Amino acid sequence: MRIKILKSTPFGPVVILWSVFNDLPQITRVLISQPDYSALAQVAHDYPEAQPSTCKEIDDIAADIKAFLEGEDISFPLNMMTLDKCPPFQKAVLCADHSIPRGRVSTYQLIAMYLGKDQAARAVGNALSNNPFPILIPCHRVIRSDGHLGGFRGGIMMKRALLKNEGVSIGHDNGVLSNRIYYRNKKINKN
Repeated sequence: MRIKILKSTPFGPVVILWSVFNDLPQITRVLISQPDYSALAQVAHDYPEAQPSTCKEIDDIAADIKAFLEGEDISFPLNMMTLDKCPPFQKAVLCADHSIPRGRVSTYQLIAMYLGKDQAARAVGNALSNNPFPILIPCHRVIRSDGHLGGFRGGIMMKRALLKNEGVSIGHDNGVLSNRIYYRNKKINKN
């Protein structure tokens, strides 16, 4: 396991865990700092064997992550992430979440309905709470059905700041003030 550490982001350290598969760098996990637990402490505890290493592709992703966290409009390619290690339902949720455009939000329930699993809003939330690629797969863009932010591994303040960087208005009660809801009128995917 290799790691690339971004020490100076607006939200604390970020760690990219990656390996080489078929001669190509693949991201296996992204660790973001939590309000009470730094990404550096997480990597030391959970991946003590990981070695600092980099390559051009990982350097480019690291620069894009930093730029994204500073408010730039960046999209991340799914093909650099090892989604094949995720269970099928989680992979479907992560792909649906990845499709939510910048400046838009969706809800756990709408993603469940889009996936043809109308009663699976809680399962969607669980899949996103275990998102191995936060930031790259923008789970901060998914909110509760009542319009409030819901949870986020990096903390509610980070979720709020990321959405505000994208132009999403949020009230003092952490309710989203936007009607730009993705998947609201999307055809339900029964696959």
